[in-house]
Amino acid sequence: MRILHTSDWHLGRSFHRASLLDAQADCLDRLVATVREREVEAVVVAGDVYDRAVPPLSAVELFDRALHRLAAVGVPTVMISGNHDSARRLGVGAGLMGRAGIHLRTDPAECGTPVVLRDGHGDVAFYGLPYLEPALVKDVFKAERAGHEAVLTAAMDRVRADLATRPDSTRSVVLAHAFVAGGAPSESERDITVGGVAAVPAGVFDGVDYTALGHLHGSQAVTDRVRYSGSPLAYSFSEVDHRKTMWLIDLDATGEITAERIDFPVPRPLARLRGRLDTLLDDPALARHEEAWVEATLTDPVRPDEPMARLMARFPHTLSLVLDPERAPEDPLASYAQRLKGRDDQQIAEDFVAHVRGGHGADDRERTVLRGAFDHVRVDDGVREVNR
Repeated sequence: MRILHTSDWHLGRSFHRASLLDAQADCLDRLVATVREREVEAVVVAGDVYDRAVPPLSAVELFDRALHRLAAVGVPTVMISGNHDSARRLGVGAGLMGRAGIHLRTDPAECGTPVVLRDGHGDVAFYGLPYLEPALVKDVFKAERAGHEAVLTAAMDRVRADLATRPDSTRSVVLAHAFVAGGAPSESERDITVGGVAAVPAGVFDGVDYTALGHLHGSQAVTDRVRYSGSPLAYSFSEVDHRKTMWLIDLDATGEITAERIDFPVPRPLARLRGRLDTLLDDPALARHEEAWVEATLTDPVRPDEPMARLMARFPHTLSLVLDPERAPEDPLASYAQRLKGRDDQQIAEDFVAHVRGGHGADDRERTVLRGAFDHVRVDDGVREVNR
């Protein structure tokens, strides 16, 4: 069976102040064209269809057009909700859509109920594991702990239990939206850390032929059988070196796979420039970036006059300006942002505790309280967004 694996469309998202709607439409055009030209037999979309729980109408219309086109091609599509989606909203009409070959899997309780498709070699069972927020689904799976590994392991136990009831020749594909250990993150994914842990081991998905992952925006193989397709477009300058692709997976009669990357169109290249303003404006080697979306980090010791206007005279698509003056680390004028760079909320909070106590940091009990508070706020924010 030939499977096209994609994820993280984030329909409705912009890139800084630049609209990406037309570029997202072009990516979906490429997806549908690939389905036709490469004789794809199933499409899998591993979550984050939308960029937020309540997407703008333009994004909903783009999604609707994509579903109609996929249905018209006659190739089944299996799709799950991600941590940016509202599972309940995305799942509205799932029963009717299923009759048209668009199979939405947004209910955690249905993890062990596959979409079964057939090819010339027999059945392929597709199991959809929507994003599983541990605090919200712990009771559904009767997991002992509210952590990503615990709930994903419980969901995969249901998958393996169902698979054990099927003929030995049945091949299996799992769709999941998670941060799997070994994957390389970027700056554009929303933090899903719970209890200080974000990643789960790839071994959670043992026992299935292919795991189609979503969440991380870089296309990558965690193992030969566990892969991220990545996002179709760059959503942060941290993705400047990403090659944006889909995975074309051939699943043979014995469950062995071969994989090929299919490129998405690039609306405009990205460039991260760093240096003093005069250097960026005069360096002839930077001419190749004049039509790119640019993030410029200025290292001038003193802020230059009108830096954005001067940059845009040469780089008209400059979207981000960062000031990082050249100063010694011990300089008292070193920026607050520099001091916090690379530190997460938990570390910043613990540093604050140590600061107000004159150097005496938080103990284990207090670190647990801080971590629980951050987890509670993150989950509460997600629930509020979904219920808007």
